Amino acid sequence: MTSAGTLFDLTFLLAAPFWLLMIFAPAWSVTTRIVSSPLTAVPVAVVYAVLVAPVLPEVWAAVTGPELPGFQELMTLPNGAAAVWAHIIAWDLLVGQWMFLQGRKLGFSPWLTGPLLVLAILLSPLALLLFLALRATLRHTSRPDGARDAARTGSAPPVASGD
Repeated sequence: MTSAGTLFDLTFLLAAPFWLLMIFAPAWSVTTRIVSSPLTAVPVAVVYAVLVAPVLPEVWAAVTGPELPGFQELMTLPNGAAAVWAHIIAWDLLVGQWMFLQGRKLGFSPWLTGPLLVLAILLSPLALLLFLALRATLRHTSRPDGARDAARTGSAPPVASGD
């Protein structure tokens, strides 16, 4: 297997532990602490940098003068497709982390957030659109006034004492 192929395979493996934590251990305090850091995407970004370095002139040309033929050509380069994959995985992970943290902040059930995160792994722009629609809808459903206000302002909802 080529080094681009190896790095292609490695890319998702570097992101997978964070996805697994968010999906299968959402209530674990360590999950929120880890996922709150944007540094989780650094290993994938390093793979991206390694893949892009040999084709940087072609990538630069494609992103500074975006045209479909340029991106099609980029995908045919030895490192091109693997670099695009690493780019996608890094940003998908950051989008997934944001969705996870927003969902926790707004009190979304892990039974709702988990499938959305799986969709984010596969089709993150669609998952993001669905998450935003659900967030807009669920923020204004039958929740106590304090929780609704907290969701709107981004502050923590009031904590009930005595339970």
